[in-house]
Amino acid sequence: MPRTPAVPLLLASALVTMTACSVDWPETPSVADQPSTPTPAQSPSLSPSPAAAPSLTRAQTEAALITETDLGDPWMPTEGAATWRDGLLKAAARPAECQRLLNTVYTDELFGTATGTRAVVALDDAWDGAQLRYQVVTQRPAEVESTLAWLRSLPRTCATFAATTAQGAVREGQVSGLELPDVGDAREAVRLTLTGESAEGEFTLTLDVAAVRVGADALALTNGGIGEVSAEVTQGVAELGAARLAEVRKRGRAEV
Repeated sequence: MPRTPAVPLLLASALVTMTACSVDWPETPSVADQPSTPTPAQSPSLSPSPAAAPSLTRAQTEAALITETDLGDPWMPTEGAATWRDGLLKAAARPAECQRLLNTVYTDELFGTATGTRAVVALDDAWDGAQLRYQVVTQRPAEVESTLAWLRSLPRTCATFAATTAQGAVREGQVSGLELPDVGDAREAVRLTLTGESAEGEFTLTLDVAAVRVGADALALTNGGIGEVSAEVTQGVAELGAARLAEVRKRGRAEV
């Protein structure tokens, strides 16, 4: 019988804890609370103006990460890269955008090389064998928007494709859209599946890929494995992560 993911149950309490902690922060008015002179209209895709906010420090970026403490059982610090990463993600695929997807999730660089600070954490699901890799980066908003647009296109360009491993095994790939909660300034997610045969029989790798922009910063996560992979976990982590990143950004402005 499928188990109920722990993340949605912990999400509300985690957000309450974050809110409670915020009362100890300096009560300096935020930029939004201060009088301002009129400015020309800005592009909706890049609003509110992230360029005006200071970049996150390394410590702030790390503070915005999600950890096993937030998620609870069965999540724990990773014991190393999942065995399926080399065996399945290092493969040749067509068209080129599908190859880019495999390369991106293998290198864990959804936004490319970070132009600012970057912090990463990896967690393992001790029950189902899934692995969650989560990162927070300071990146140019236009570059993040480009990544989001690319993710949005994948259910069309990579609806079905073939991937061939170095050993010559052919896997059937599929990409479908994955809905995220209405968090951050912009967001996108997809679900990638790779199906094939092994000595133990047929298997399917399921990998959720999600990205959220919060001002001039962004979070990215992958949640995948050969066993059960819950979209609800992916959605819950994205929601919790966006809220935490927003709080860290708010605190950073107050401390300037």
